[in-house]
Amino acid sequence: MGQQEKVATSLAGTVSEEISASLTAVDAELARRYPGDPGTRQPVHTVYVPGDVFEPGTLRSWGDQALAALDEHAPDAASFAAVLGIPEELAGPVHDRVRAKLEREPVEDLRIDFEDGYGPRPDAEEDEAAARAARLISQAYANGTAAPYMGIRMKCMEAGVRDRGIRTTDVFLTGLMAAGGLPEGLVLTLPKVTYPEQVTAFVQLLEAFEKAHGLDAGRIGFEIQIETSQSILAADGTAAVARMIDAAQGRATGLHYGTFDYSACVGVSAAYQAGDHPAADHAKAVMQVAAAGTGVRVSDGSTNVLPVGPTAQVHEAWRLHYGLTRRALARAYYQGWDMAPGHLPTRYAAVYTFYREGLEPAAARLAAYVAKAGGDVMDEPATAKALSGYLLRGIDCGALDTAEVARLTGLTRADLDAFASPRRGDLTVTAP
Repeated sequence: MGQQEKVATSLAGTVSEEISASLTAVDAELARRYPGDPGTRQPVHTVYVPGDVFEPGTLRSWGDQALAALDEHAPDAASFAAVLGIPEELAGPVHDRVRAKLEREPVEDLRIDFEDGYGPRPDAEEDEAAARAARLISQAYANGTAAPYMGIRMKCMEAGVRDRGIRTTDVFLTGLMAAGGLPEGLVLTLPKVTYPEQVTAFVQLLEAFEKAHGLDAGRIGFEIQIETSQSILAADGTAAVARMIDAAQGRATGLHYGTFDYSACVGVSAAYQAGDHPAADHAKAVMQVAAAGTGVRVSDGSTNVLPVGPTAQVHEAWRLHYGLTRRALARAYYQGWDMAPGHLPTRYAAVYTFYREGLEPAAARLAAYVAKAGGDVMDEPATAKALSGYLLRGIDCGALDTAEVARLTGLTRADLDAFASPRRGDLTVTAP
């Protein structure tokens, strides 16, 4: 032991107290605005089905159509992998998991659409469709056939359709309450938001509904769909999307990029409207920064190139969708839209390949961090958080198994949750 150092200070104890007192408001503001990720499951996609098309068997039908497409156009693991360029060692595991997913849970998030996919209808017709949507969703949750997340996309808060959007929301939510209450997986999507005041207005609507039914304040959350340039850059030069999150008063759960409306808004010609266009990358990057730390998740948009027709044409569309999905995952957009059953095989193939090819490296880095074993990468707590989040997302979607992650990391699901939690405090690691 060396000589014990003499510790001396120059400041009075009141200095620290005064500084802390001066930052009390900032501490509270940080906690309010940036609570971190909620730690709940994020679906890998959202499927939109028009309000007059959705039926009790729609989810199963999408899964069956996706399986039929695989049987017709890529009937085994080797052919499916060859189409998409999946590494040989992952061909079998990815193919098997994709088929199992399509049989077990083909859709993770469903939105019954009363906006662009539904269009203008007579009021009585939309009233009936909204009431029917509430009944079918309630029945699905009651009989165990529901997707993990389900809800509606109503018409927006612009003047021409505002009253209709408000009424559809009211009819739908009232129908859910009459059928037994709001399901835990309920999600609402507010489209074509241009001004934060439109978000404030939707919050006002939800507050009124909660009061009318004696629900807890803030019970109903919603997603904000980013489809206009004004939602990214406001007239005063500020990032309007950041103000929209604030205007939601803690109710915003997601920001969804609208590929085609946004692209058209900024003048991109139809042939180039895609998720990898520079205009799309800019919008999603702003959304991502605005949402970081707030607990609001960002979702990519969709491709309108459908995998239909002869096999060569299906394969081309599959490769496009697979590539766009992998590109989005690498950019931390862990959710996107799927517009047709034929997109499901490549959605899950891209997601499962992404998580399975990174499983062992991520698990080894996290295990080394926990053991402080060093290695060729010096990771920090923020990286451990990212590694845990990666593994948890893989488990939640079915790409990874809890047991194999535990075997490779020495960590339980609770341990992973603790590492991924933004404000976990001290962590105690337990044996799996």
